[in-house]
Amino acid sequence: MSNSIPLSFLDLAPVPEGKSIAEGVAQTVETAQQAEKSGLNRYWMAEHHNMPGIASAATSVLLSHIGAQTKRIRIGAGGVMLPNHAPLVIAEQFGTLQALYGDRVDLGLGRAPGTDGATFQALRRQMQDADRFPQDVQELMYFLGNGTDDSPVQAFPGAKSNIPIWILGSSLFGATLAAHLGLPYVFASHFAPQMLGQAISAYREQFRPSAYLDKPYVMLAANLLLADDDATAHYHFTSAQQSFVRLRRGETGQMPKPTHDMDSIWSTAEKMMVDSALSVSFIGSVETVKPKLTAFLATYQPDELIVTANIYDQAARLRSLELVSELNLFDLQPTEAFV
Repeated sequence: MSNSIPLSFLDLAPVPEGKSIAEGVAQTVETAQQAEKSGLNRYWMAEHHNMPGIASAATSVLLSHIGAQTKRIRIGAGGVMLPNHAPLVIAEQFGTLQALYGDRVDLGLGRAPGTDGATFQALRRQMQDADRFPQDVQELMYFLGNGTDDSPVQAFPGAKSNIPIWILGSSLFGATLAAHLGLPYVFASHFAPQMLGQAISAYREQFRPSAYLDKPYVMLAANLLLADDDATAHYHFTSAQQSFVRLRRGETGQMPKPTHDMDSIWSTAEKMMVDSALSVSFIGSVETVKPKLTAFLATYQPDELIVTANIYDQAARLRSLELVSELNLFDLQPTEAFV
């Protein structure tokens, strides 16, 4: 593997405690602009619903705003939860983004609903819709491809855009589907790392070359929070840790402020759960993080890394993005399509 791979950023458009959604979105724009300034490859957003601390529910709408506020960085979904939508609607939405922002647009697809059962019903979907995910992916690929000229239903915009499609996952299901369709694969190791090794091995071993991709392309996700010293980084990371505790408890709320005393917030069992879920996290100064990240990349040899820092403090997020160039591990230059 080359010593240098592309680095991208995944954002949930966090809404910090005490801030409005409009203020959270304004900070998200700042974050995207800093990611572009720092030379990152992609800026992706994830679809979630019924979460007051996340403003990216209408993913394509917010991506259009980000596209208008940036110039070079690729924009995309990481991902759209396809069971929530008719494939034609997503083809039209992302076809519109492609018409507006050209070949900067990516479309990552996930099988999970990204919400709770009641909200899934409010979206007018049924839980068994997730079972149609492979068929829905192929239908979406059809609407975005070149072969719909004789079809009575076409995506306008969207047809012949050939927007790059990625499969997201945290299990063997997504890995196998991506391999069989010849699509690039993103593993959600930033919050569900348990099957990381198995999934990417299955994807690489079963990959079938396609019109979209001639060899496997793996992007791994990680939590990355850099600061001028370790203590500062770990302090700000407590916002993400608290969010996971709240999620497990079924509590809602905006992105919590950091704390110096996590032990007063979580139980021993909750700490173990969070440490497991967030085990693919690189938190600290550049000097502390670099050897750990180097070892991770050497072990799994991804083609690209996408990182996230879902925290309360905006200045800390921006500082972390400023510091990524000092890691000297990444090709911080724009890449073509998948690579």
